[in-house]
Amino acid sequence: MNFIDLFLHLDDHLNALVQTCGSWTYLVLFLIVFCETGLVFTPFLPGDSLLFAVGAMSAVGYLDIQGVLFLLSAAAVLGDSANYGIGHALAPKVFQHQKIPFLKQEYLERTEKFFEKYGGKTIIIARFVPIIRTFAPFLAGAGAMRYRRFLLYNVVGGLLWVFLLTLAGYYFGALEFVKKNFSLVILGIIIVSFLPGAIEFLRHRKKDIL
Repeated sequence: MNFIDLFLHLDDHLNALVQTCGSWTYLVLFLIVFCETGLVFTPFLPGDSLLFAVGAMSAVGYLDIQGVLFLLSAAAVLGDSANYGIGHALAPKVFQHQKIPFLKQEYLERTEKFFEKYGGKTIIIARFVPIIRTFAPFLAGAGAMRYRRFLLYNVVGGLLWVFLLTLAGYYFGALEFVKKNFSLVILGIIIVSFLPGAIEFLRHRKKDIL
């Protein structure tokens, strides 16, 4: 299974997962969301598209929407908290610009620019931006924010992210058009979710050129 196939056919893979794992599916989904938000070396895991697909699967009865919302919200909040802790532990290396094997300096610098522009709200905004979503809590833990303040943004951002995207899948995923064009809808979600980061990158690149 390649990653492109995983992203574009999440409905098929989720269906197969439910058929194979049964109630253990909830644990698998919890771990995917936890790792995507909590570990800086797994930002490639599905995030926005997974939540939408899970909502759509819940709408047709494969998953329980209340259980999904509770578990994935917990995974999102706990993941960011774990990521904050990792950043805090590695703070000296981060600030001394030492090379960390699983940390891409490019992603770190992009996230730093988000913090410069949005301040603490970065933790909430980053929930909806792939890559930045994974690195924002790490950088916050490395020294950009006190934990009490971070936790507030973490909970608000986690709940907004999970509820908005999962419920969007729940209410729109059952539409006939979405069912027939699910891969295109998922592709659209992926493109839209990457747009803020791409625009920000192009803006800074343009400034550097000028």
